[in-house]
Amino acid sequence: MAEGKRVFAAVDEKMEEQLVDGEPGSSLTLERAAAAKKYIENHYKTHMKGIQERRQRRQLLEKMLANSGVPEEERMDFLKDLERKETEYMRLRRNRISVDDFELLAIIGRGAFGEVRLCRERVSGNIYAMKKLKKLEMLKRGQVEHVQAERNLLAEVASDYIVKLYCSFQDTEYLYLVMEYLPGGDLMTLLMREETLTETVARFYIAQTVLAIESIHKHNYVHRDIKPDNLLLDKDGHMRLSDFGLCKPLDCTSLSPINGNEPTDGDDSDDGSSWKNPLEQLQHWQINRRTQAFSTVGTPDYIAPEVLLKKGYGVECDWWSLGAIMYEMLVGYPPFYSDEPLSTCKKIVHWRNHLRFPSESRLTPQAKDLIRRLLRDAGNRLGSHGADEIKADPWFKDIEWDKLYEIEAAYRPEVNGELDTQNFMKYDELWTCPFGLEMTSLQGPILWNVKIQMLSFVLSS
Repeated sequence: MAEGKRVFAAVDEKMEEQLVDGEPGSSLTLERAAAAKKYIENHYKTHMKGIQERRQRRQLLEKMLANSGVPEEERMDFLKDLERKETEYMRLRRNRISVDDFELLAIIGRGAFGEVRLCRERVSGNIYAMKKLKKLEMLKRGQVEHVQAERNLLAEVASDYIVKLYCSFQDTEYLYLVMEYLPGGDLMTLLMREETLTETVARFYIAQTVLAIESIHKHNYVHRDIKPDNLLLDKDGHMRLSDFGLCKPLDCTSLSPINGNEPTDGDDSDDGSSWKNPLEQLQHWQINRRTQAFSTVGTPDYIAPEVLLKKGYGVECDWWSLGAIMYEMLVGYPPFYSDEPLSTCKKIVHWRNHLRFPSESRLTPQAKDLIRRLLRDAGNRLGSHGADEIKADPWFKDIEWDKLYEIEAAYRPEVNGELDTQNFMKYDELWTCPFGLEMTSLQGPILWNVKIQMLSFVLSS
């Protein structure tokens, strides 16, 4: 700080000399001197604030470790890890990152808010996945807090079960998340290719999904929209949780007057489905699944009834999604699938009348029992008292939970090099904004500046 004070004094002295000698110099010179003084002053204030915050973070961690009973060797490892993260954080703060620092390659995901691209950092040559989100659409659709929560979660959680976030930044039009690239594709693509999985393969990936969900719950985060699209595979076939869908939440507000206990006749006459044969159901789902993959509209197939009805929800809503995904893995289509999204919502709300297992699927009794215990009312749902309830289920009796990411994966995707995208859907390079709105269509520069200020905190480094 002493160095900063010397600089301030030198600037002040020079300005005073010019005024005393009657040679104030040009107004431009004085303005530049004042601006330089202000810049240096702000720089050192920010620098000292950063040092103070860094010290506070270390003190907080030391206090937590002291009260945790963690062995001394592990405590030192935690402190070293914090120091490493602090150093990386300072490096990113010194180097202002922009999209120009990356070579943009193939598109591997797309939705209402933007897209996900494979990219290469120009300096290091490292390969990443870059999530690019439109600020305007997020503001319009109230998704700022959701993205902020996702960014904070990815930055906070260092886990084998969650996709890693390397950095985040923004420009005037977009928000960017730069994450690790997992070339194995997503579970949606795998299911489209295989149609169904054996119980052995399904058990492995459901178990890894349990660990991923448990991990985010421990950080007080509820996903709400876990689906096959968000379960990504690395090159070895191990699964990690992300949110590459970029789709807007489905609007099910028209369902809000429906009572979850309201009796229905249980038939399917209103769901737009004319088929009854499970094979026809599977074929129809496969066709629609490919269509939905290119859609910017969200799908409700895996969303819990309490979320659809906006009754208030907790971590147990993610365990419903787990049950729906497990059903699809083993049967070939989601348990409440229908042509029309709102019909699917109705089936989910009245799940007692629509949860059925086709005889052709040949599920074991243990698998059916677990699915039934997951697809039920929130208060009685397995997992509502923690993930250990699910881990203890008989269907997982052969799972060694602490070794799931050490053993060979149940499925190994074909990956030919770090730039291989064969395990993702193919997207056209050109894309017209579905809303017909660009930055120039905003209601004046003042309103836009206000909105930018609202968003400035979201992805600050």
